[in-house]
Amino acid sequence: MGDGTAVIAPDADLPSATASWPLSSCLQLGALPTAVPCARLHARAVLAEWGLASASAPAELIVSELVTNAVQESASAQGQRHDGGAGVPVVIVRLAADRDRVLIEVWDSVAGGPLIRPGRLDDEGGRGLLLVEAVCDRWSWRPVRGWPGKVVWAELRHR
Repeated sequence: MGDGTAVIAPDADLPSATASWPLSSCLQLGALPTAVPCARLHARAVLAEWGLASASAPAELIVSELVTNAVQESASAQGQRHDGGAGVPVVIVRLAADRDRVLIEVWDSVAGGPLIRPGRLDDEGGRGLLLVEAVCDRWSWRPVRGWPGKVVWAELRHR
């Protein structure tokens, strides 16, 4: 970008199954608490534009939980982050859709997979991935070639 900030091409390491999805949108955000509502609003607007408003509520929940995790992990990984010299780690949200499915990907610069932690009844957090698992059809994560972190993805059928 000219200012020393790294611009990552999220499509660089997509599995072939998702590379041909006809609709795609990508949003790069600083890994800050404000990224969560921005990502959720972006998902709502993009899905409405694509005529997939019926998938908006579950997609927004998934986006919110995955971005929250990415922001929290980025904040706790001081010194191991990839921030392009800007001082703030980067989180990328990518949405893709075809006639039947919505794919939600959240990229962060922290290596290693997400953990599902068993929560106690009085815990305020720790259930995000359980919610994602309950709402989506399938989810997983993978490291990304050429990127220091990972992508966590969830697939949601909308028909």
